[in-house]
Amino acid sequence: MRKSLVTLALGTLLSGAAVADTMPTTPPSNTTSVPETALTQAQVETQIANAGFKEVRGLAFRGGIWHADARGGEKDWVDVYVHPLTGKVFQEGAPSPLNKQEIEAKITAAGYQGVEDVEFEDGLWTAEAENGKGVKVDLLVDPDDGSVIGESDD
Repeated sequence: MRKSLVTLALGTLLSGAAVADTMPTTPPSNTTSVPETALTQAQVETQIANAGFKEVRGLAFRGGIWHADARGGEKDWVDVYVHPLTGKVFQEGAPSPLNKQEIEAKITAAGYQGVEDVEFEDGLWTAEAENGKGVKVDLLVDPDDGSVIGESDD
């Protein structure tokens, strides 16, 4: 009897460790609406101007990030995206120091599962994955550090 209780207790402990090992360490954020700590529209416009753009049109918050068309001087209009919390400006056509596999690894490390359709477009990485709740979501990912900027329902 005592031997079976020890075996049962040991088995329970080991299975708990295995389950804990597969759970995400950080729950993914869901930023489909403007968070309370997000930058205001005026602050976002200032960030875009500080990045060297003189004109901005169509500024809107969607998909977890600020988006606008902008241009500096006589240059063509380009898509720009602004991180809702940090104000970091991402510009269409800018390169990414991280490759597709590195971005996929960063997304997985952030607690997302089943990462697929990882693509670099308009200066940002996009991907599809399941968040910590098992919901299929579209992600926007920072091209410089691989952090998830925005999450919206797929």
